[in-house]
Amino acid sequence: MHKEKVISTKHYSDKLFSFKTTRNAGLRFEAGQFTMIGLDNKTMRAYSIVSGPGEDYLEFLSIVVPDGPLTSQLKDIKQGDEVLIGPKPVGTLLCDSLKKDTTLWLIGTGTGIAPFVSICRDADTYLKFKKVIVCHTVRTVKELAYYDYFFNLAVQEFIQYYPTVTREEWVNKGRITDHIKTGEVFSKLEVPPMTPENDSVMLCGSPDFNSEMIEMLKENGWQGGSLSQQGNFVYEKAFVDK
Repeated sequence: MHKEKVISTKHYSDKLFSFKTTRNAGLRFEAGQFTMIGLDNKTMRAYSIVSGPGEDYLEFLSIVVPDGPLTSQLKDIKQGDEVLIGPKPVGTLLCDSLKKDTTLWLIGTGTGIAPFVSICRDADTYLKFKKVIVCHTVRTVKELAYYDYFFNLAVQEFIQYYPTVTREEWVNKGRITDHIKTGEVFSKLEVPPMTPENDSVMLCGSPDFNSEMIEMLKENGWQGGSLSQQGNFVYEKAFVDK
C-alpha cells in the first residue's frame, strides 16, 4: 500500500465529503477505475478515483456510513493525515470498452458520480466521443457533489449536464431512470432518445439503479462492452456482479 498525505477535504453535508491526497509517482490509472483505501491494513474499501489520470494528486468522494468501520473515522481526516491507497487501480468503467464516435451518457446516483468526474477530466474522452452527457441523481441539492464543476463544463459546451433530486422540490425532480422512461431528459436537453446505434452508456450508482438500468438497456437491444469486445454500455462489475 502507498502511504499518502491528505492535502485537503470538503464536506458537502454530514453524510458526504471528498478529499485529496498526494500521489505516488509510480501510480498509474485510467479514468473510471477504482482502488482500495484505508487508514490501516485491516479495513480497506474500494473507492472510485475522482481525479484525472494526468493530475498530480488523488481525489476521492465518500459517504459516511453510520458506525462504519472505515468512514466513521475517514470523515474526520484533515490536512497532513496519512491514508493508505492501493497501488493497482482496476475497474470496468473504461471508455475503450465502448463504441467511439457516439454520444457518451454518464449516468449515476449518489457517489456513483465519482468515476465520471475523472472521465470528464481526461482530455481523451472528448476525442473519442461526439458528445458527453452527465446525469446525476441524489436525494437533496446539497448532495450534488461537483455540481459547479459540471455546470461550468456545460457552460463551456464541453458536456451537457442533467442533475435530479428526489427529496426536495427542484427544477428536475425524481429519479433519472424515470426521466429516461418518460423521455423528459431528452426533451429538456433537446437531444434524441438514446439508441444502441448512436449512443454509449456508463452506469454507476446504487444496486437498485444499476439493476433497473441494466435490465432496461438489455431489453432494448444494448450490448455490454469490454476491452476485448466493445459494446454500447458498461457498468462497474466489481460493485454489481456478486
